[in-house]
Amino acid sequence: MSMKVCDIEDDVKDALRQFRFRKHNNNAALILKVDREKQKICIDSMVEDTCLDDLRDILPGHQPRYVVYSNKMEHSDGRISYPLSFIYITPQDSQRDLQVMYAGTKLALQKEADLTRVYEVRELDELTDEWLKEKLSK
Repeated sequence: MSMKVCDIEDDVKDALRQFRFRKHNNNAALILKVDREKQKICIDSMVEDTCLDDLRDILPGHQPRYVVYSNKMEHSDGRISYPLSFIYITPQDSQRDLQVMYAGTKLALQKEADLTRVYEVRELDELTDEWLKEKLSK
């Protein structure tokens, strides 16, 4: 059992809830980060109408982030769904203390977001639409 390192305040909980129940019609991402000084999770940005390929340009390549991602998925029988994924991005060259803060808070945040599709990426180059499509099809 891992301990929670950073607090998850009400504004982040509200943002997670709103994101989860938003009206789906496009891909979107809620990007969360750790505020090292305050030891709490905060909202980095909310991006509408995006894809993972575009998110790579927004995300820092040297700092961890949490991404809650909703993407449009067309099934072979014609149904459309918008699965939510929790993606933990932890570049290998990020500062060790920051990695510890992110790793120690990951499970608490995942539980708060109530998500079961959880993926980890070590380098931003791995984060592609094809990668997620493959993960979701398993």
